[in-house]
Formats: sequence, structure tokens, C-alpha cells
Amino acid sequence: MRRHRHLTIVIKLGWSLTPDASKFAYDSFSNPGTSSIVDETTYEPLLSILSLIVETAVKLHKDGHKVILVSSGAIGVGLRRMDMSKRPKNLPRIQALAAVGQCRLMSLWDSLFGHLQQPVAQILLTRNDIADRSQYLNAQNTLNELLTMGVIPIVNENDTVAVSEIKFGDNDTLSAITAAMVQADYLFLMTDVDCLYTKNPRTNPDAKAIEVVEDISSLEVDVSSAGSSLGTGGMSTKITAARLATSAGVTTVITRSSRPGNIANIVKYVQSLKGSPAGSPGLPPVSLSGDDSLSGSVSSIGLLPQPPLHTRFLPDPEPIRDRHFWLLHGLAPHGTVFIDEGCFVALSAKAGLLPVGVVAVAGTFNQQEAVRLVVVKKVPGSDLDEKVEVGRALVNYSAAEIIRIKGLQSTEIQSVLGYADTEYVAFRENISFIKKERSRPATPSRQPSRQHSPSGPNGISSVESTASKNSLIVPS
Repeated sequence: MRRHRHLTIVIKLGWSLTPDASKFAYDSFSNPGTSSIVDETTYEPLLSILSLIVETAVKLHKDGHKVILVSSGAIGVGLRRMDMSKRPKNLPRIQALAAVGQCRLMSLWDSLFGHLQQPVAQILLTRNDIADRSQYLNAQNTLNELLTMGVIPIVNENDTVAVSEIKFGDNDTLSAITAAMVQADYLFLMTDVDCLYTKNPRTNPDAKAIEVVEDISSLEVDVSSAGSSLGTGGMSTKITAARLATSAGVTTVITRSSRPGNIANIVKYVQSLKGSPAGSPGLPPVSLSGDDSLSGSVSSIGLLPQPPLHTRFLPDPEPIRDRHFWLLHGLAPHGTVFIDEGCFVALSAKAGLLPVGVVAVAGTFNQQEAVRLVVVKKVPGSDLDEKVEVGRALVNYSAAEIIRIKGLQSTEIQSVLGYADTEYVAFRENISFIKKERSRPATPSRQPSRQHSPSGPNGISSVESTASKNSLIVPS
């Protein structure tokens, strides 16, 4: 009998409160002033929803799955504890509120999980904590060990010490990096709505739910409204997080936070589509791009029960993982190294970065800091150059040193600098390229289309729809 490997599931919870000004009636596709798990007026935690989240996480754990929660909210809880009506603008005051709130927030989680005899652990991170490779591996090892011990880690950004230079920016990004770090099967981005739509469903009765996105680059959605006064994220950050997570091979789902029980149902449905039991690992999505691949499968898929409404971003079939993901997304670039096209070809063939291929440098950075790699391409019939960012690198020389040796042979480094630590500006193992966006064939609808209908949840019911080029425009 085949033994199934269980899933690793990361659940990101929203804790954004009361937007100051919402440009659109459905800020980030959600109701202005609403929150996933906090009352919009009093800032009190919504214990009924939190309890459902705890029950869902524990049930998934008892089913053999590994679960991680990513929960913000320390500043909001701190505001409630100190009886303050709005978020201050002074950074030390914000960090002090985070320190107050983090204690109460973790106490609340521990109390709720404690009723079900489920141990939890607190993990606080900043970008600095993963910028160093050894610290990144330590965080990765700690998370994996906690999961092995049967503990549910609760991850949050360490707002008490984080400043703009070392912040992830939002917990959507943090959840994507966490999911990639543990090579999760699923990342659930819980929000105030069920899914993405082709149009504003409040003003367009023909709006359809977008349930499957295969090519994020083709997703055209209006995301110009900002996050809330306490939160930092919006739908734009969720799409960015989905891009990061799917590039690491993680199936990413946007769904409603007030119905956490949907998580298990969505996982069961998706695993059924993959042709494996719900307890088996996430596998590459089944390609249904041609008539032949559909033959003999439509009837079995059609028999599946309708899943809860959600938007699912399919994982990249060739994921970037481990060191290469860390280079691309774990490090903040401190500058830019411009290279010529011949150098890029050589790097693509696994060669190291030599000074002869460097044409320019921008910014100030030191040895062993991350930089952007940008290819300078000659535009035929023009004096202008085209600049394309292709990846990241950890450099062996500082910006000032590279400026002096750019364009030179490696044998000339000693005579110019007076020393030569290495012949390479960057070793090949310290270079990672951004994957080119590749359009993947659209998956045909596998269930009857269901358009906007007053009889569905919140007046909207779902349609099995797949992102395709120029088809997903959400007007204001």
C-alpha cells in the first residue's frame, strides 16, 4: 500500500483595520473598514473567527498536515490595550505599541490553542534575520524542527525593532518567504473576500469569479488603492506574494478569512483534481491545454463537489528553491552592476562574473552584499541602450573597487587594486537569475460557468475561470 506524504500548509491571516481613505468602493476587493479578524470599530479581536481558525488549524494538524500561521496585529492590539484611537506616526511610539501588543496577541493565540491541547511557538522575523545565509538556514531549521515536533509556529514580523530598511513591507510577502523556506505545498492568503473577479461585482452583474490563475503576468487587476491605516497590504501585495510563492512551487490561494473551514475543503478539492488523495503531497498541476488531455477526465472532474469560492494561483512547474530563492528574495539589493550581453550569455552557461563583462556600477555597496544584475543591450539603429534586470548576485568586491576594475581582464586586478582576493566579481553559486515570465496554456473550464447571482454567497457565486492574457481587468 502506498504511503502518502502529508502536506505543509501556511495560512496568512489579515489584521488590517479601518482604511483612512479608500479610493474604490471595494478597496483591495474588500469592504472599506472591515477586517479579517478584528472588529473595525473597537479593534477587539473577533474571537468567533479566531476560534474557527484555531479549530481549522488543529483539524488539519490532526489529519497529519503541518501548519504554520502568519499573523500580524501586534500594533492593532497594542492600540486597543493602550486605548488609542489611531495609529501614531512616530516610529518609536509605533514600535512601543508593537511590543505591548505582541505580548497580548501571542497570549491570545496560546490560550485559544491551549483549549485544544495544541502547542504553538512564536517566530518573529525581520529581513535582517534572513539576509545572512546562516541565519536564514537557522530560521529554516527551527521552523522545520517545530513542525516535526508537532508544534504550530505563529510567524510575525518583529515590528518592535524593524525599520523601513529591514522590513518585509507586509505580511503577505513574509508569508510567501516563509512558505518557500519550508517548501510548503499550499499558501492561503486569507482576506475579506472570497476571490478575485473579472470586474467589480458590485457594479457589474456579469462579473465572474477568477478561480484559477496559471500565468500571473497576464493578470491585469486594478490594485491602486492602498492598504489600511494599520495594515500595509492590499491586493497588490497579495499578487506579489502569490508570484513569490508560486515561483517556489507553492500553490497559493486567496479566500475569505471568515470561513477558515474552507481551507480543508479547498485542499481536498485541489488534491482531487491532481488525481491523488487529500493527504498526498502537492504535485505539479495537471495540464489540460489540449483536447486529448481532456478526454476521459471531464466526467470524473464533473462529479467532484463544487469547491468553496477562491482564487488559486498554480505553482511554477520548475520552481526556484533553497539558495537561489534566498538570493533573489531573501536579500535586499544595495546597488546595481551592469553587464554586457556577452557576459550574460557566459553567466547563463554557468560561468562566474568576471570584471571584463562589467560595464557600469550604480549605488554604494560593500563586499558580500547583494546587488541587482542588469544587462545592457544595444538597440539596433539607435544610440540608446536597453537595460533589463536579470537577477541578483553577492559580490566579492565593493562598488568602489568594481568601478576601478570594470572592463579589465582578471589578471589586471592586482595591478589596479594592489591586491586580488579573487578573479571573480561574483562566484556563479552566488548568482541567481529571475525566471522569465512564460505564458502557460489556459485550463478549460471544468465545471459549468456560474455568473454573478443574488442567490450565491454575498450575492455572488463562482465560475471556474482561468487567467488568460488581457482578460482580467477590474475597473474602478
